[in-house]
Amino acid sequence: MEEKELVRLSQEGNEEAFASLVKKYKIKIFNLAWSLTRDRETADDMAQEVFIKAYFALSRFQFKSEFGTWLYRITVNHVKDYLRKMGRMNKMLIESKKESLLFLEDNTVRKENKYAEEHKRKIVHQAIQTLPEKYHVILSLRDIQGLPYGEISKILKISPGTVDSRLHRARKILREKLVPFLSQEGGNHEM
Repeated sequence: MEEKELVRLSQEGNEEAFASLVKKYKIKIFNLAWSLTRDRETADDMAQEVFIKAYFALSRFQFKSEFGTWLYRITVNHVKDYLRKMGRMNKMLIESKKESLLFLEDNTVRKENKYAEEHKRKIVHQAIQTLPEKYHVILSLRDIQGLPYGEISKILKISPGTVDSRLHRARKILREKLVPFLSQEGGNHEM
């Protein structure tokens, strides 16, 4: 059944149709919430709350955008509200230099490389969390979720040009935050 028909049926109170929409989007909504909060349990709770909000707001959905875009917008707004309440929006989470220099006891190159990659990913995600909200959200939508500019534009209600300039600025700020860390570790790292 086509998505628009599922939405229409859901608006008429058909619970099976809404369950189909939830099934289609539950992983995407969880992943978006997780990329913004970096906490699996919180993301799971938020995804459920988003679907509850969406269910009660279905009557206001007017098919001016795709259902998925509308659902992403609800998710972004819900997570932003949560993070503001928790006071976590601009906290610095990067580990100290001492912690970043920990080495695995296992001497195999494969395990060391795996650890280094995981560690680098963690540092990057922590640095993303410290960015101003408008940059954090746009990086999560584009670079983590892989959404196209047009959809991000609709979700955030900004022009595609603004998406492009914010994304460029966010990446530049992120590079600036990561350069000191990477130079402490030594070597030439690509970002």
